[in-house]
Amino acid sequence: MRGFLATSIGVAVSTALALPLAPPSGDSKTPPPPAAETPGVPGSTRSLPLAPQPTGRTVAPPSEHGRFERRVAPFSMAGVVWDDPGAELHGTVEIRTRATATRLWSGWQSVETHNHEHGADPDTPESRSARGSTAPLWVGRSDGVEVRVRPERGAPRPLPRGLRLELVDPGDGSGAVRAPANRQAAGRPGMPAPDALPEQAAAKPYIGPRPKIVTRKGWKASESLRERGFVYSKTVKAAFVHHSATGNGYTCKQAPSVLRGIYRYHVVSSGWRDIGYNFAVDKCGNVYEGRAGGVTKAVRGAHTLGFNTNSMGIAVLGSYGRSNPPAAAVTGVARLTAWKLGLFKGNPQGKVTLTSGGSGKYAKGRKVRFNVISGHRDGFYTECPGARLYGRLGTARKASAGYQGRV
Repeated sequence: MRGFLATSIGVAVSTALALPLAPPSGDSKTPPPPAAETPGVPGSTRSLPLAPQPTGRTVAPPSEHGRFERRVAPFSMAGVVWDDPGAELHGTVEIRTRATATRLWSGWQSVETHNHEHGADPDTPESRSARGSTAPLWVGRSDGVEVRVRPERGAPRPLPRGLRLELVDPGDGSGAVRAPANRQAAGRPGMPAPDALPEQAAAKPYIGPRPKIVTRKGWKASESLRERGFVYSKTVKAAFVHHSATGNGYTCKQAPSVLRGIYRYHVVSSGWRDIGYNFAVDKCGNVYEGRAGGVTKAVRGAHTLGFNTNSMGIAVLGSYGRSNPPAAAVTGVARLTAWKLGLFKGNPQGKVTLTSGGSGKYAKGRKVRFNVISGHRDGFYTECPGARLYGRLGTARKASAGYQGRV
């Protein structure tokens, strides 16, 4: 397993972190050794250690934080990682950044800290090489940053060891692709060309038309970043819908950059073998290939802890706890599931039984009944895919069944 972690640069970064006096309890896994940037791969990841913010006492109490301003090399996505993927960050992470275009600082933005439910199933090679991490936050091109991490009042455990700020520059993707050539067709203005296979009519009963899919080559994924080889399930019984929790401040033209940022964060910062999601859908309804291995195949992702086998994960780019998902995004989910589930005889309005690999919500080995199109929260104690998107899954199921010709 390639456990990537970019080396730290000699640039100070503004941090504010309140740490407890007691060391973390319990055994801590030894993380994979850091790896340098891969030569020739566009973009970059800078990993900067977070340290206690000193005051008149040894460490600051949980109610205090510091603020510092420093200049860093440009980046567009940020998050926080730590050594042990089994340790949860019981606290808050807030980031503010300075835009390169305006030189103005943003307000404090909250980062989703409960991210361990996204990832490979327990006791798999991919899970053993991973690190703990928050969700990444898309901030746009920036060259200044401040971050503050605070433990919850009365938290059951101290903050995890080895906290580091990850600053991700997704690059422009130039020269990034090392993949077989494929035919390309014109897409939306400003968008990369989608997969050229046509939107054919259903060749078999209940297989929806194939939607236009922006391939990994289309969004300029750096194939040398990920681990070589692929892992497959036997079938695809269910689709778990997620939101990326990266924020809504992106344009559809920027969506490929957001994907490159998530991909780099998952592989380089979090230690995964590839991007975790099988597919992504942006706010305009454009569909993107996620984890490599073939869009028609049962590629095993790292998206729904305990239920990655025989399922696929679809991330709607954005945060939909308080914001309504665009109708185009819901339609994109419906079109994608009508086709992909149809290839495996899945009924979007049906039910299916999956066996848990151990999720916290369901013990390992337990058989669980799901909707064929489910939200991440159905398999784990999480807010994902956000209350507003979760509330639209019924609409997506009905539309998906319609595209299959069932209704």
